[in-house]
Amino acid sequence: MRHLALLGDSIFDNAAYVPNEPAVIDHLRTMLPEDCTATLVARDGDVVADIDELLKQLPQEATHIVLSIGGNDALNAQEVFSLPAESVFSALGRLAEMQQSFHRAYRNMLWNVLVLQKPTVVCTIYDAVPGLSREARSALSLFNDVICREAMAAGVPVVDLRALLQDEDDYSAISPIEPSAKGGAKIARALATTIG
Repeated sequence: MRHLALLGDSIFDNAAYVPNEPAVIDHLRTMLPEDCTATLVARDGDVVADIDELLKQLPQEATHIVLSIGGNDALNAQEVFSLPAESVFSALGRLAEMQQSFHRAYRNMLWNVLVLQKPTVVCTIYDAVPGLSREARSALSLFNDVICREAMAAGVPVVDLRALLQDEDDYSAISPIEPSAKGGAKIARALATTIG
């Protein structure tokens, strides 16, 4: 019996943003084969630093881990974008510091997950959120670069949510930074295919 644990933030814990519709975990459970189940171990608002706490809630019977985290870290770093800079070069320096900080945190977190020796899949941060500025989208690429590099270094598969959630209705009408039922179904299908 395979048991998937969805670990992370509101990308997985999106029930509050799709009232009367299926959340990501609901979609996933209907798409998995009979010999497979899934548990939600994700919490709306969590950041990379919260994953260690979530790991304590991981079911003992979990055989696979799917990790989607980092979007809230990017949101929390937004203040960097409004700081004054003397030149483009100095602005890039600030962005590099932000990326390095996230890189250290993400690497440590991922290795804390991998030490459990369970097959793991990681997700990127989607960037086609309605109303997201091109500058913010560019900044997200710094976070996604870290996620992809660390996943490749660890030899774990990546589900690229940037490629999956491209349409406006992939995002919740309640909060455009959360997946809608349609977006959640796309995420679940990709996870089921990757794990399957």
